[in-house]
Amino acid sequence: MKLLQIHKFFDLRGGAEVYLHQLMGKLRGRGHEVRAFSTKSPSNLQSADKDFFVTRYNYDRKEGLAKDTKKALNFLWNQEAKKMLELQIKEIKPDVIHLHNIYHHLSTSILSTIRKSGIPCVQTLHDYKLACPNYKMYTKGSVCERCKGGKYYNAVIHQCLFQGYAPNMLAALEMSMSKITQSYERTVKVFLCPSHFIKNKMQEWGEPPGKLVYLPNPVDIPPVTTQRLGAGPYVFIGRLYPEKGAEVLIRAAARVPTVRLNIVGEGPERNRLESLAKQIAPNRISFLGFHSESALENIRNTAKAVCVPTLMYENASLSVLESMSAGVPVIASDIGGLPELIQDGISGFLAKPDSIESWIEAFNQMESFTPEQRTDLGQAARKHAEQNHSWQKHLDDLEKIYNTVVTS
Repeated sequence: MKLLQIHKFFDLRGGAEVYLHQLMGKLRGRGHEVRAFSTKSPSNLQSADKDFFVTRYNYDRKEGLAKDTKKALNFLWNQEAKKMLELQIKEIKPDVIHLHNIYHHLSTSILSTIRKSGIPCVQTLHDYKLACPNYKMYTKGSVCERCKGGKYYNAVIHQCLFQGYAPNMLAALEMSMSKITQSYERTVKVFLCPSHFIKNKMQEWGEPPGKLVYLPNPVDIPPVTTQRLGAGPYVFIGRLYPEKGAEVLIRAAARVPTVRLNIVGEGPERNRLESLAKQIAPNRISFLGFHSESALENIRNTAKAVCVPTLMYENASLSVLESMSAGVPVIASDIGGLPELIQDGISGFLAKPDSIESWIEAFNQMESFTPEQRTDLGQAARKHAEQNHSWQKHLDDLEKIYNTVVTS
Protein backbone atom coordinates (compact mmCIF):
# COMPACT_ATOMS: atom_id res chain seq x y z
CA MET A 1 0.00 0.00 0.00
CA LYS A 2 1.22 3.53 -0.77
CA LEU A 3 0.79 5.79 2.28
CA LEU A 4 1.24 9.57 2.52
CA GLN A 5 1.95 10.81 6.05
CA ILE A 6 1.28 14.54 6.59
CA HIS A 7 2.55 16.46 9.62
CA LYS A 8 3.52 20.10 10.05
CA PHE A 9 6.99 19.30 11.44
CA PHE A 10 9.56 16.79 10.19
CA ASP A 11 12.21 17.24 12.89
CA LEU A 12 12.11 15.62 16.32
CA ARG A 13 10.39 18.30 18.40
CA GLY A 14 8.14 16.20 20.61
CA GLY A 15 6.11 13.03 21.04
CA ALA A 16 4.02 13.49 17.88
CA GLU A 17 7.16 13.77 15.74
CA VAL A 18 8.82 10.77 17.41
CA TYR A 19 5.69 8.73 16.72
CA LEU A 20 5.54 9.94 13.10
CA HIS A 21 9.09 8.84 12.28
CA GLN A 22 8.79 5.53 14.13
CA LEU A 23 5.51 4.84 12.35
CA MET A 24 6.97 5.58 8.92
CA GLY A 25 9.94 3.30 9.53
CA LYS A 26 7.84 0.42 10.83
CA LEU A 27 5.31 0.68 8.02
CA ARG A 28 8.17 0.49 5.52
CA GLY A 29 9.36 -2.59 7.39
CA ARG A 30 6.00 -4.17 6.63
CA GLY A 31 6.43 -3.57 2.91
CA HIS A 32 4.44 -0.35 2.48
CA GLU A 33 5.67 2.59 0.42
CA VAL A 34 5.62 5.54 2.80
CA ARG A 35 5.88 9.16 1.65
CA ALA A 36 5.79 12.44 3.60
CA PHE A 37 4.53 16.02 3.35
CA SER A 38 5.65 18.68 5.82
CA THR A 39 7.42 22.04 6.25
CA LYS A 40 11.06 22.89 5.58
CA SER A 41 13.62 23.19 8.36
CA PRO A 42 17.41 22.74 8.64
CA SER A 43 16.78 20.31 11.51
CA ASN A 44 14.47 18.04 9.50
CA LEU A 45 15.30 14.38 9.16
CA GLN A 46 16.11 13.28 5.64
CA SER A 47 13.24 12.66 3.23
CA ALA A 48 13.01 11.79 -0.45
CA ASP A 49 9.97 14.10 -0.52
CA LYS A 50 11.73 17.24 0.74
CA ASP A 51 11.21 19.06 -2.57
CA PHE A 52 7.47 19.04 -1.87
CA PHE A 53 7.91 20.50 1.64
CA VAL A 54 6.73 24.09 2.14
CA THR A 55 7.94 27.17 4.01
CA ARG A 56 7.84 27.00 7.80
CA TYR A 57 6.89 30.28 9.45
CA ASN A 58 7.69 31.38 13.00
CA TYR A 59 4.43 32.48 14.59
CA ASP A 60 6.03 33.25 17.96
CA ARG A 61 7.61 36.56 16.99
CA LYS A 62 6.82 39.73 15.06
CA GLU A 63 8.81 40.21 11.86
CA GLY A 64 7.44 43.41 10.36
CA LEU A 65 4.10 44.32 8.79
CA ALA A 66 4.64 42.69 5.41
CA LYS A 67 6.00 39.40 6.78
CA ASP A 68 3.42 39.23 9.55
CA THR A 69 0.57 39.84 7.09
CA LYS A 70 1.84 37.02 4.91
CA LYS A 71 2.09 34.74 7.95
CA ALA A 72 -1.47 35.63 8.97
CA LEU A 73 -2.81 34.74 5.52
CA ASN A 74 -0.92 31.44 5.55
CA PHE A 75 -2.22 30.74 9.04
CA LEU A 76 -5.76 30.83 7.64
CA TRP A 77 -5.16 29.43 4.16
CA ASN A 78 -1.74 28.23 3.08
CA GLN A 79 -1.82 28.46 -0.69
CA GLU A 80 1.73 27.13 -1.04
CA ALA A 81 0.84 24.00 0.97
CA LYS A 82 -2.32 23.47 -1.08
CA LYS A 83 -0.43 23.78 -4.37
CA MET A 84 2.51 21.55 -3.39
CA LEU A 85 0.26 18.84 -1.95
CA GLU A 86 -1.74 18.81 -5.20
CA LEU A 87 1.49 18.25 -7.13
CA GLN A 88 2.66 15.51 -4.76
CA ILE A 89 -0.65 13.64 -4.84
CA LYS A 90 -0.69 13.71 -8.63
CA GLU A 91 2.86 12.36 -8.76
CA ILE A 92 2.76 9.61 -6.16
CA LYS A 93 -0.98 8.67 -6.17
CA PRO A 94 -1.22 7.40 -2.57
CA ASP A 95 -3.80 4.81 -1.51
CA VAL A 96 -4.34 6.43 1.90
CA ILE A 97 -3.50 9.83 3.36
CA HIS A 98 -2.71 9.86 7.09
CA LEU A 99 -2.91 13.28 8.73
CA HIS A 100 -1.25 14.15 11.99
CA ASN A 101 -1.02 17.81 13.11
CA ILE A 102 -1.52 20.32 10.28
CA TYR A 103 -2.88 23.41 12.04
CA HIS A 104 -1.27 26.84 11.78
CA HIS A 105 1.58 25.72 9.52
CA LEU A 106 -0.13 23.74 6.75
CA SER A 107 -3.68 25.01 7.41
CA THR A 108 -7.03 23.60 6.38
CA SER A 109 -6.26 24.55 2.76
CA ILE A 110 -4.80 21.09 2.26
CA LEU A 111 -8.08 19.48 3.32
CA SER A 112 -9.78 20.82 0.20
CA THR A 113 -7.01 19.26 -1.87
CA ILE A 114 -7.52 15.90 -0.16
CA ARG A 115 -11.29 16.02 -0.68
CA LYS A 116 -10.82 16.89 -4.35
CA SER A 117 -8.44 13.95 -4.81
CA GLY A 118 -10.97 11.46 -3.47
CA ILE A 119 -8.20 9.61 -1.60
CA PRO A 120 -9.38 8.19 1.76
CA CYS A 121 -7.97 10.03 4.74
CA VAL A 122 -7.47 9.22 8.43
CA GLN A 123 -6.11 11.48 11.17
CA THR A 124 -4.38 10.77 14.47
CA LEU A 125 -5.58 13.10 17.24
CA HIS A 126 -2.31 13.86 19.01
CA ASP A 127 -4.02 16.73 20.88
CA TYR A 128 -7.35 18.56 21.24
CA LYS A 129 -7.10 20.92 18.25
CA LEU A 130 -10.19 19.40 16.66
CA ALA A 131 -12.14 21.19 19.41
CA CYS A 132 -9.85 23.72 21.12
CA PRO A 133 -8.08 26.72 19.49
CA ASN A 134 -4.94 26.33 21.61
CA TYR A 135 -5.05 22.49 21.28
CA LYS A 136 -4.41 21.86 25.01
CA MET A 137 -7.71 22.71 26.76
CA TYR A 138 -5.52 24.48 29.28
CA THR A 139 -5.00 28.18 29.91
CA LYS A 140 -4.12 30.55 32.75
CA GLY A 141 -3.05 27.78 35.09
CA SER A 142 -5.96 25.37 34.78
CA VAL A 143 -7.95 23.09 32.52
CA CYS A 144 -10.21 25.13 30.24
CA GLU A 145 -13.34 24.20 28.29
CA ARG A 146 -14.66 27.73 27.76
CA CYS A 147 -14.83 27.35 23.97
CA LYS A 148 -17.29 24.46 24.10
CA GLY A 149 -20.28 25.12 21.89
CA GLY A 150 -18.33 27.26 19.44
CA LYS A 151 -17.47 30.06 21.88
CA TYR A 152 -14.06 30.60 20.32
CA TYR A 153 -14.02 34.29 21.28
CA ASN A 154 -12.73 33.03 24.62
CA ALA A 155 -9.36 32.42 22.95
CA VAL A 156 -9.19 36.19 22.40
CA ILE A 157 -10.45 37.18 25.84
CA HIS A 158 -7.99 34.89 27.62
CA GLN A 159 -5.18 35.17 25.04
CA CYS A 160 -4.81 31.40 24.96
CA LEU A 161 -2.23 31.05 22.19
CA PHE A 162 -0.17 34.20 21.74
CA GLN A 163 0.62 37.51 23.39
CA GLY A 164 -1.69 40.25 22.09
CA TYR A 165 -5.28 40.26 20.88
CA ALA A 166 -4.67 40.28 17.12
CA PRO A 167 -2.96 36.85 16.81
CA ASN A 168 -5.51 35.28 19.13
CA MET A 169 -8.32 36.77 17.04
CA LEU A 170 -6.69 35.10 14.06
CA ALA A 171 -6.65 31.75 15.87
CA ALA A 172 -10.30 32.12 16.89
CA LEU A 173 -11.24 33.02 13.32
CA GLU A 174 -9.38 30.01 11.93
CA MET A 175 -11.15 27.71 14.38
CA SER A 176 -14.56 29.23 13.62
CA MET A 177 -14.01 28.84 9.89
CA SER A 178 -13.00 25.20 10.19
CA LYS A 179 -16.11 24.43 12.27
CA ILE A 180 -18.53 26.37 10.08
CA THR A 181 -17.24 24.58 6.99
CA GLN A 182 -16.76 21.26 8.83
CA SER A 183 -13.49 20.98 6.92
CA TYR A 184 -12.00 18.20 9.04
CA GLU A 185 -15.24 16.30 9.45
CA ARG A 186 -15.96 16.31 5.68
CA THR A 187 -12.43 15.20 4.82
CA VAL A 188 -11.41 12.61 7.41
CA LYS A 189 -13.03 9.17 7.35
CA VAL A 190 -11.59 8.01 10.68
CA PHE A 191 -10.18 9.99 13.61
CA LEU A 192 -7.66 7.82 15.46
CA CYS A 193 -7.89 8.42 19.21
CA PRO A 194 -4.87 7.38 21.34
CA SER A 195 -6.95 7.37 24.53
CA HIS A 196 -10.55 6.68 25.46
CA PHE A 197 -10.46 10.06 27.18
CA ILE A 198 -9.84 12.05 23.99
CA LYS A 199 -12.36 9.90 22.10
CA ASN A 200 -15.05 10.64 24.68
CA LYS A 201 -14.07 14.32 24.94
CA MET A 202 -14.27 14.83 21.18
CA GLN A 203 -17.67 13.15 21.07
CA GLU A 204 -18.81 15.34 23.97
CA TRP A 205 -17.75 18.41 21.97
CA GLY A 206 -19.84 17.38 18.97
CA GLU A 207 -17.54 15.32 16.76
CA PRO A 208 -19.25 12.46 14.86
CA PRO A 209 -19.00 9.37 17.10
CA GLY A 210 -18.99 7.00 14.13
CA LYS A 211 -15.69 8.47 12.94
CA LEU A 212 -13.90 8.23 16.29
CA VAL A 213 -11.86 5.03 16.71
CA TYR A 214 -9.71 4.13 19.70
CA LEU A 215 -6.15 3.24 18.67
CA PRO A 216 -3.77 3.32 21.66
CA ASN A 217 -0.27 4.71 21.23
CA PRO A 218 2.51 2.13 20.81
CA VAL A 219 5.92 1.81 22.42
CA ASP A 220 8.97 -0.36 21.77
CA ILE A 221 9.35 -3.04 24.43
CA PRO A 222 13.07 -3.22 25.30
CA PRO A 223 14.84 -6.36 26.52
CA VAL A 224 14.73 -6.93 30.26
CA THR A 225 17.35 -4.60 31.70
CA THR A 226 20.27 -5.68 33.86
CA GLN A 227 20.42 -2.24 35.46
CA ARG A 228 19.54 -1.82 39.13
CA LEU A 229 15.94 -0.75 38.83
CA GLY A 230 14.93 1.72 41.51
CA ALA A 231 18.49 2.53 42.57
CA GLY A 232 18.39 6.16 41.46
CA PRO A 233 16.32 9.25 42.32
CA TYR A 234 12.78 9.93 41.19
CA VAL A 235 12.75 11.48 37.71
CA PHE A 236 10.69 14.13 35.93
CA ILE A 237 11.14 14.12 32.14
CA GLY A 238 9.58 16.87 30.08
CA ARG A 239 9.33 20.47 29.04
CA LEU A 240 9.48 23.00 31.86
CA TYR A 241 6.20 24.78 31.15
CA PRO A 242 3.55 25.64 33.79
CA GLU A 243 1.05 23.04 32.56
CA LYS A 244 3.55 20.22 33.13
CA GLY A 245 3.22 20.67 36.90
CA ALA A 246 6.89 20.52 37.89
CA GLU A 247 6.36 23.08 40.66
CA VAL A 248 3.82 20.84 42.40
CA LEU A 249 6.28 17.98 42.19
CA ILE A 250 9.16 20.04 43.63
CA ARG A 251 7.07 21.36 46.53
CA ALA A 252 5.86 17.83 47.36
CA ALA A 253 9.37 16.37 47.14
CA ALA A 254 10.66 19.07 49.47
CA ARG A 255 8.31 17.85 52.19
CA VAL A 256 9.40 14.18 52.03
CA PRO A 257 13.00 14.20 53.34
CA THR A 258 13.97 10.83 51.82
CA VAL A 259 13.05 11.88 48.27
CA ARG A 260 15.73 12.79 45.74
CA LEU A 261 14.56 14.10 42.40
CA ASN A 262 16.12 14.65 38.98
CA ILE A 263 14.48 17.16 36.61
CA VAL A 264 15.31 16.35 32.99
CA GLY A 265 14.31 18.91 30.37
CA GLU A 266 14.42 22.55 29.41
CA GLY A 267 11.90 25.36 29.20
CA PRO A 268 11.06 28.91 30.26
CA GLU A 269 10.31 27.81 33.84
CA ARG A 270 13.75 26.33 34.51
CA ASN A 271 15.45 29.27 36.26
CA ARG A 272 12.48 29.94 38.53
CA LEU A 273 12.02 26.28 39.42
CA GLU A 274 15.73 25.77 40.03
CA SER A 275 15.77 28.71 42.44
CA LEU A 276 12.71 27.33 44.22
CA ALA A 277 14.30 23.89 44.58
CA LYS A 278 17.52 25.31 46.03
CA GLN A 279 15.49 27.28 48.53
CA ILE A 280 13.12 24.57 49.81
CA ALA A 281 15.03 21.33 49.14
CA PRO A 282 18.74 22.12 48.94
CA ASN A 283 20.96 19.34 47.55
CA ARG A 284 18.04 16.98 46.92
CA ILE A 285 16.71 18.19 43.56
CA SER A 286 18.98 18.30 40.50
CA PHE A 287 18.25 19.97 37.16
CA LEU A 288 19.94 17.96 34.42
CA GLY A 289 18.78 19.89 31.35
CA PHE A 290 18.23 18.26 27.98
CA HIS A 291 19.60 14.73 27.47
CA SER A 292 19.95 12.58 24.38
CA GLU A 293 17.74 9.51 24.18
CA SER A 294 20.61 7.16 25.08
CA ALA A 295 21.55 9.16 28.20
CA LEU A 296 17.89 9.58 29.09
CA GLU A 297 17.35 5.84 28.96
CA ASN A 298 19.91 5.23 31.71
CA ILE A 299 18.45 7.98 33.93
CA ARG A 300 14.91 6.67 33.47
CA ASN A 301 15.69 2.99 33.82
CA THR A 302 17.42 3.38 37.19
CA ALA A 303 14.78 5.73 38.63
CA LYS A 304 12.77 4.79 41.69
CA ALA A 305 9.80 6.07 39.68
CA VAL A 306 9.09 8.45 36.81
CA CYS A 307 6.86 11.35 37.85
CA VAL A 308 4.30 12.96 35.54
CA PRO A 309 2.62 15.77 37.52
CA THR A 310 0.78 17.31 34.54
CA LEU A 311 -2.02 19.79 35.18
CA MET A 312 -3.60 19.43 31.72
CA TYR A 313 -5.56 16.73 29.93
CA GLU A 314 -2.63 14.52 28.94
CA ASN A 315 -3.65 12.32 26.02
CA ALA A 316 -1.41 9.24 25.89
CA SER A 317 2.02 10.18 27.17
CA LEU A 318 5.00 8.65 25.36
CA SER A 319 7.14 9.32 28.45
CA VAL A 320 4.78 7.20 30.56
CA LEU A 321 4.72 4.37 28.03
CA GLU A 322 8.51 4.33 27.67
CA SER A 323 8.90 4.13 31.43
CA MET A 324 6.34 1.35 31.76
CA SER A 325 7.88 -0.67 28.94
CA ALA A 326 11.25 -0.50 30.75
CA GLY A 327 9.71 -1.83 33.94
CA VAL A 328 9.86 1.50 35.77
CA PRO A 329 6.81 2.43 37.88
CA VAL A 330 5.13 5.77 37.24
CA ILE A 331 3.52 8.28 39.58
CA ALA A 332 1.19 10.43 37.49
CA SER A 333 -1.61 12.93 37.76
CA ASP A 334 -5.08 11.40 37.75
CA ILE A 335 -6.19 13.37 34.69
CA GLY A 336 -6.89 12.93 30.98
CA GLY A 337 -5.78 9.63 29.51
CA LEU A 338 -3.19 8.81 32.20
CA PRO A 339 -5.51 6.70 34.42
CA GLU A 340 -5.98 4.40 31.41
CA LEU A 341 -2.28 3.57 31.52
CA ILE A 342 -1.61 3.27 35.25
CA GLN A 343 -3.40 1.01 37.71
CA ASP A 344 -3.17 2.81 41.03
CA GLY A 345 -1.19 0.76 43.53
CA ILE A 346 -0.56 -2.04 41.00
CA SER A 347 1.66 -0.58 38.26
CA GLY A 348 2.27 2.83 39.84
CA PHE A 349 0.39 5.53 41.68
CA LEU A 350 -2.08 8.25 40.72
CA ALA A 351 -2.13 11.64 42.44
CA LYS A 352 -4.58 14.50 42.20
CA PRO A 353 -3.29 17.13 39.77
CA ASP A 354 -2.20 20.39 41.38
CA SER A 355 -2.42 18.83 44.86
CA ILE A 356 0.83 18.95 46.80
CA GLU A 357 -0.72 16.86 49.58
CA SER A 358 -1.76 14.13 47.15
CA TRP A 359 1.74 14.00 45.68
CA ILE A 360 3.23 13.81 49.18
CA GLU A 361 0.96 10.83 49.85
CA ALA A 362 2.10 9.15 46.61
CA PHE A 363 5.76 9.71 47.51
CA ASN A 364 5.19 8.29 51.00
CA GLN A 365 3.49 5.22 49.54
CA MET A 366 6.40 4.60 47.21
CA GLU A 367 8.94 5.22 49.98
CA SER A 368 7.19 2.68 52.20
CA PHE A 369 7.59 -0.06 49.58
CA THR A 370 10.48 -2.49 49.68
CA PRO A 371 12.73 -2.76 46.60
CA GLU A 372 10.96 -6.02 45.78
CA GLN A 373 7.54 -4.36 45.91
CA ARG A 374 8.74 -1.53 43.67
CA THR A 375 10.06 -4.13 41.24
CA ASP A 376 6.61 -5.75 41.22
CA LEU A 377 5.06 -2.38 40.37
CA GLY A 378 7.47 -2.00 37.47
CA GLN A 379 6.84 -5.49 36.17
CA ALA A 380 3.08 -4.92 36.24
CA ALA A 381 3.65 -1.71 34.27
CA ARG A 382 5.76 -3.55 31.70
CA LYS A 383 3.15 -6.29 31.34
CA HIS A 384 0.45 -3.69 30.66
CA ALA A 385 2.63 -2.09 27.97
CA GLU A 386 3.38 -5.47 26.36
CA GLN A 387 -0.27 -6.49 26.26
CA ASN A 388 -1.82 -3.20 25.16
CA HIS A 389 0.80 -0.96 23.54
CA SER A 390 3.10 -3.09 21.42
CA TRP A 391 3.99 -1.84 17.94
CA GLN A 392 2.86 -5.14 16.43
CA LYS A 393 -0.67 -4.72 17.79
CA HIS A 394 -0.72 -1.04 16.82
CA LEU A 395 0.36 -1.74 13.24
CA ASP A 396 -2.05 -4.69 12.87
CA ASP A 397 -4.97 -2.50 13.95
CA LEU A 398 -3.83 0.48 11.86
CA GLU A 399 -3.52 -1.65 8.72
CA LYS A 400 -7.07 -2.91 9.26
CA ILE A 401 -8.24 0.70 9.44
CA TYR A 402 -6.32 1.61 6.28
CA ASN A 403 -7.88 -1.33 4.46
CA THR A 404 -11.35 -0.42 5.72
CA VAL A 405 -11.20 3.19 4.50
CA VAL A 406 -9.88 2.06 1.10
CA THR A 407 -12.69 -0.45 0.56
CA SER A 408 -15.56 1.51 2.13
